[in-house]
Amino acid sequence: MAIERSLILCKPDAVSRGLVGEIISRLERRGYVILAMKMLQVDGERARRHYAEHDGKPFFKGLVEFITSAPVVAMCVEGEGAIEGCRATIGATDPIQATSGSIRGDFGQTIGRNLVHGSDSAQSASRELEIFFEPREFMSRRHDLERWLQEN
Repeated sequence: MAIERSLILCKPDAVSRGLVGEIISRLERRGYVILAMKMLQVDGERARRHYAEHDGKPFFKGLVEFITSAPVVAMCVEGEGAIEGCRATIGATDPIQATSGSIRGDFGQTIGRNLVHGSDSAQSASRELEIFFEPREFMSRRHDLERWLQEN
């Protein structure tokens, strides 16, 4: 597996419910490194760019309204197989279908309020990270866990 980066958004419901620390903790315990992180109020333009693939769908307006309704915490998470691994940690989009032990399985209630976004592919991650972060905001981090988590 390759080292990958993923955008993780703790959505307004996660921030409002005080679950950001839990989300960060689960990702870090899995061995992922946070290269960038910030809290921000997403504006309409950024939200429409982020959800551009859903433009024209009946739920697009609701996505934009929700993500702009309160602050989010945006992160760039890096690690071996980070895209698939983060998505497994997050759980299925519908929290009712998400496995117990995943973030959505343990804390989510509805599809529309499912706490976390994680990039679904390397292409999406690259596009999404550019929407939320400037190049200067990424930290170069290496930590001792790498020797325990990565096979040579």
